[in-house]
Amino acid sequence: MDSSQLLGITTFTYLFSTLLYVAILVFKTARLGRIATGFTFIAWLIQTAGLILRWRESYQMGIGHAPLTNMYESVVFFAWVIVILYLLIEWKFKTKIIGAFAVPFAFLAMAYASFSTDISQTINPLVPALQSNWLIAHVVTCFVGYAAFAVAAALGIMYLVKKMMKNGEDSSARPTTLPPLATIDDIIHKTMVFGFIWLTAGIITGAVWANSAWGTYWSWDPKETWSLITWFLYAITLHARYTRGWSGTKIAVLSIFGFMAVIFTYYGVNFLLAGLHSYGSS
Repeated sequence: MDSSQLLGITTFTYLFSTLLYVAILVFKTARLGRIATGFTFIAWLIQTAGLILRWRESYQMGIGHAPLTNMYESVVFFAWVIVILYLLIEWKFKTKIIGAFAVPFAFLAMAYASFSTDISQTINPLVPALQSNWLIAHVVTCFVGYAAFAVAAALGIMYLVKKMMKNGEDSSARPTTLPPLATIDDIIHKTMVFGFIWLTAGIITGAVWANSAWGTYWSWDPKETWSLITWFLYAITLHARYTRGWSGTKIAVLSIFGFMAVIFTYYGVNFLLAGLHSYGSS
């Protein structure tokens, strides 16, 4: 069995987990909670094995490098981080219903990686600019931030759904109901702060790497520019929360718009704008 098969299994297992979490939400079947979490964790373990195997396969081909160097590998890693962050949040806050909103992001990422004709699953030698010790540091920090913003957006959607249901804090102790609005808002805020710290680290490591590869810390490449735009969007959001007390619906909506900026920074720039980072789309 090769890495592609393991990652394919991961895709369908995340789909099954998503359906289980949605069933908890729709049919109020709390007993499915442990099963859903169990399948999600098993899928994450399979995905971990797939990433490790792909790393090993690259060495067997004589071009050994971490599986983080093209669009396919980065999307898979993106899904991997989303799930581990979600599982940590579920463990911390004892709320499985969040999975109905967060796990679909991981499934969609894996489905895109597995079935899209826009990206190649081939393991290729690294271009010279990627042959650096900064590769893992930069990619990991950026994608931990991106994944945190994905989870924050999922929580933002959950907040708006809860708001539209108009059930406020009612029945918040039951595992089949959405958490209280104040709890969701608090988790959104903490997740955004976490993501902001990692995105900041990603931009810094990227600047150091750029100086090593291209002789300049900042060149206003489209990817760099949109990373900065995304950083400022989240910085303004967090600043408004601290100084003006923004919370609730405003922060939920901004978490969704922020993630849209993340998606364009990550995906749109690679395919729509030419630049020094264009090799990442291969």
